[in-house]
Amino acid sequence: MLSVSNLSVQFGKRVLFDEVNVAFTQGNCYGIIGANGAGKSTFLRIMSGQVDPTSGHVHLEPGKRMSILEQDHNAYDESTVLETVVMGNKPLFKIKTEIDALYADYTDENADKIGELQVEFEEMNGWNADSDAAALLSNLGITESLHYTVMSEVDSKLKVRVLLAQALFGNPDVLIMDEPTNDLDYETISWLEHFLADYENTVIVVSHDRHFLDSVCTHIGDIDFGKINLFSGNYTFWYESSQLAARQRAQQNKKAEDKAKELQEFIMRFSANVAKSKQATSRKKMLSKLKVEDIKPSSRRYPAIIFDREREAGDQILNVDGLSAVSEDGDLLFEKVDINLAKGDKVAVISKDSRATSAFYEIINGNRKADKGDFQWGITTSQSYLPADNSRFFNQHINLVDWLRQWAKTEEEREEVYIRGFLGKMLFSGEEALKQCTVLSGGEKVRCMLSRMMMLRANVLMLDEPTNHLDLESITAFNNSLKNFKGTVLFTTHDHEFAQTVADRIIELTPKGNIDRHLTFDEYMSEKTIKELRKKMYAVSV
Repeated sequence: MLSVSNLSVQFGKRVLFDEVNVAFTQGNCYGIIGANGAGKSTFLRIMSGQVDPTSGHVHLEPGKRMSILEQDHNAYDESTVLETVVMGNKPLFKIKTEIDALYADYTDENADKIGELQVEFEEMNGWNADSDAAALLSNLGITESLHYTVMSEVDSKLKVRVLLAQALFGNPDVLIMDEPTNDLDYETISWLEHFLADYENTVIVVSHDRHFLDSVCTHIGDIDFGKINLFSGNYTFWYESSQLAARQRAQQNKKAEDKAKELQEFIMRFSANVAKSKQATSRKKMLSKLKVEDIKPSSRRYPAIIFDREREAGDQILNVDGLSAVSEDGDLLFEKVDINLAKGDKVAVISKDSRATSAFYEIINGNRKADKGDFQWGITTSQSYLPADNSRFFNQHINLVDWLRQWAKTEEEREEVYIRGFLGKMLFSGEEALKQCTVLSGGEKVRCMLSRMMMLRANVLMLDEPTNHLDLESITAFNNSLKNFKGTVLFTTHDHEFAQTVADRIIELTPKGNIDRHLTFDEYMSEKTIKELRKKMYAVSV
């Protein structure tokens, strides 16, 4: 349906893609992955015709329609929400616009033209366009009261959902999405996962959300060494198979039959866990033909994130009593929050309002005063905090070695060799460690903050949206490190896999108190009694 032939992209001396040949077929969902800077977003823009390749071409089967998730959230500010969604089907919207224009200046001469256009419009199911768009919006949590609101007046987070509805509208033959889960809540992401898992056409997606990639992808397109290699299966299968290949490469003297046996056992184990029939059928066909040499180790570099504790905490960790917070705009973020943390708890702190979770962390770290209530840390605890906004840590014109030295406690820790060890674990080696901290990217800043946390050796970690700006490699390493950490963790994240695999307790902050359950994230979100309780806790009092 969609293919790329001899595609090459070069920026100056840097070759991003070199003679790439790949085909995307109907009924499959392709997750495009690669290290930061590998060219994922550039590849999608080439697919959609927004960027021209240096050489080669993209071919879309004649008569097929492509839809792209719009990244410019202000592109449709002068249109209504419903109209913005219908614009997703450009051929249909063009005909609709022509008909409206002819009716606005109606004459006997253009009556025949109107008739011709209406026949074409009917063949495209145009008369149901508004109702179909309305249904799609409702599924994404956009209430009917907003359907005729001008986009410029819509909240920025709701705009994301409208643009998602636009991309999905009209059942496009090829759907291209770059980071579709950004700024979406868990419920909306879950709806999108189910929608795409049953989607009959072609989907090409870039995402850092591993749960999303695992839920929707039948194939992974790995950008590595300037090529794009397609692998059957989801992200977890690709990751585990690449790790297997790396281990086998490290054991050069291992017999070929031992390698083949290990591979076959791995494939059988993974196939048994396949949940969706479409994915299973596609994957098993590919796996049956897979050979040892087909799996190649990745060139990815994974940071070494290891959280040690200077000392073990006692039984008293944190006591929160009647804590309340109000936003600068006067909105009640949370009220009457009571929490008693136990040693070793790994808590996902969640809320429908991200301002609430950030305010909570700022309060218990002493950076903000609570409007009511108080809190007390156990005397044996030591805390380390990764805020959602870390900009205040990077306003000095110093290099990374000097930046990290600020948190050294002893003369040994102030030594450059010692500091470079922590930076090296975060992939800042050699000259990279001498970069000025004011010129770092978002992902580099988070990796620096992780170096700082590792150096502090706290027994309580607090993390507000820690995966923001990180690539898949860093997220995976970070996730694994927290699973292995023996101390106490409080964290807030929109990464489903992160929440599900780390948390053993969920605390939700609401305007009517908090919900506190010792459950996994999936158990918490699926429990019927909790769903009903959540509705009551967020219900607006009249």
